[in-house]
Amino acid sequence: MSDRIFTTADLLDGGAALRALTPPARLSVFGDPVAHSKSPAFHNAALRAAGIDAQYVKIHVRPEEAADAFRALPAAGFLGTNVTIPHKAAALATVDEADDYARASGAVNTVLVEGERLLGFNTDGPGFVRAIREEFLCDVRDLRIMILGAGGGAGRAIAVQCALEHCERLVLVNRTVEKARALAAELAPHFRSDRLLGPAERLAAIPHDETSLRAELAHVDLVVNASSVGMKRSDPALLPQSFLTPNLMVYDAIYAGGKTRLVEDAEQAGARAANGLSMLLHQGALSFEIWFNRPAPLEVMRAALAAL
Repeated sequence: MSDRIFTTADLLDGGAALRALTPPARLSVFGDPVAHSKSPAFHNAALRAAGIDAQYVKIHVRPEEAADAFRALPAAGFLGTNVTIPHKAAALATVDEADDYARASGAVNTVLVEGERLLGFNTDGPGFVRAIREEFLCDVRDLRIMILGAGGGAGRAIAVQCALEHCERLVLVNRTVEKARALAAELAPHFRSDRLLGPAERLAAIPHDETSLRAELAHVDLVVNASSVGMKRSDPALLPQSFLTPNLMVYDAIYAGGKTRLVEDAEQAGARAANGLSMLLHQGALSFEIWFNRPAPLEVMRAALAAL
């Protein structure tokens, strides 16, 4: 399998260099940057296990090249691609058709090539649901959930999925609170109910400050970090450690670099905590299922990811 990072130019000439690989590259991840992606390792393990004569590669696509890169996929012989930062919105704008969840979340992270047409999907939310079930042995629909970094990107995708699952309660937290409030307004129809309400509203949007967080955490089961805070060890704490209690579950969508400060603080407080590797795994498995219309070899993919 090739460790080379390809570029948009490698797609635009009909994919000659990509077709010449053994096996040929027929799947990829588009990103800027893309060198850090772990996706090729577990997708190539899945392709080998399934006996599919194809490989998955990294393609560095600059923002101004995104539309051309997507449109070049059919002529280059590709089955599809994954999409990471910063191209998810561009993917939604470029595909010929997107499913309901991708449109609601405002982003596409999986593209399927069907003839000359590009079909868009988003596996972020469904991958999150599977990850929470695996890590904590419970379902999103039964939980009261707080999302840190709910202004857009992964936070928006997870929030939309939580709303579609009709979770018990959803608290959207963002440093720019107007963004959280705008998202709450979109999601409000999913939380209208005749059921007897408890002491807290089923849907709330709050600023990221200690007073607001303290008031809401008393009515939350699961805290999710969907922001980029925590990727660097020098980043500030997302929550004061004193706010973390043994009754909470904490899921940090960041997976790079092992345990983040949030996960470490949660574990020290006696809370159950996990990082985003399980979400990455299940996102990838769902992409495989979209591309090949068959179950993904999940345990093979898990082992490949654990070996990195």
